[in-house]
Amino acid sequence: MLFILRRGGTALEETRLGPGWRLPEDAVWIELVNPSREEDLAVEAAVGASLPTREDMAEIEASSRLYRDNGATVMIATVLCGAEHEAPVLGPVTFVLTGERLVTIRYLAPQAFAVFAGQVERQPELRRSGVDVFLGLLDAIVDRTADLLERTSAEVEDISRAIFAQERGARFKPILSRLAQAQSVNAKATESLVSLARLMGFATLTGQIERHGEARPQLRSLQRDVQSLNEHAAYVSGNLIFLLDAALGLINIEQNEITKIFSIYAVVLLPPTLIATSYGMNFRHMPELGWPLGYPLALLAMALSALVPFLWFKRKGWL
Repeated sequence: MLFILRRGGTALEETRLGPGWRLPEDAVWIELVNPSREEDLAVEAAVGASLPTREDMAEIEASSRLYRDNGATVMIATVLCGAEHEAPVLGPVTFVLTGERLVTIRYLAPQAFAVFAGQVERQPELRRSGVDVFLGLLDAIVDRTADLLERTSAEVEDISRAIFAQERGARFKPILSRLAQAQSVNAKATESLVSLARLMGFATLTGQIERHGEARPQLRSLQRDVQSLNEHAAYVSGNLIFLLDAALGLINIEQNEITKIFSIYAVVLLPPTLIATSYGMNFRHMPELGWPLGYPLALLAMALSALVPFLWFKRKGWL
């Protein structure tokens, strides 16, 4: 699909290609969402620059993601999408600055794009040029990532309380699943932030940014925001590692206690078993077999032989 934001417009407008289609002169943002090959070629011809294909966007080398082509600046960032669901994903988003226009190409639907589209309708200053749209989109992506990290931090705090408030015998499997989910979101947010930091560093050196006096300070501010978010993500990652170790440690302690209890009861029941085994031997000449009190005494000996080790273990604090 092809969407266009015009300088005098109020929102992105979906555009259908037809015979003799031409890009409006006042277009500042051209957005390609899951574009067809025909739409790719039409936009390439309109802006005079080659656009990366979906396969090109999947490249991980910096030279393949940040480069200049025929006066256009091509930048590919990795953006987190679907973090509000159980399976967040990372996907590439391409930004192409050419003249006073911005071209974006994406094959996923990050929430930041929808948020920014709403801001464009309310803030005319975002429609002045492609650089303003570019900086606004980056700001929306950074804000969205910050919100996700804040939510992950709150989840980590909740998991921490749950781990150390667990009662004996409680199940840890749900907590481990929550830890894995939080770690997944945090790791992918970190990867996205690293990608954005590289993109912003490259963007500060471009002629399009240099020609807009206020753009470079704004980009520097976004770089500082990304750096602080990276540090926060590292802090959250450290907490997650600690909580995982704590959960596994508590699981091991509980398992050791269960093993200890079984071992102690095995020792407690060993003397009665020995006595019962002795008197279960069917020898004709056993002095106790003729005693009137032989059976109750044997029962008493078995009870005492079990009680004495039990009381001893209790006194030692092993139970």
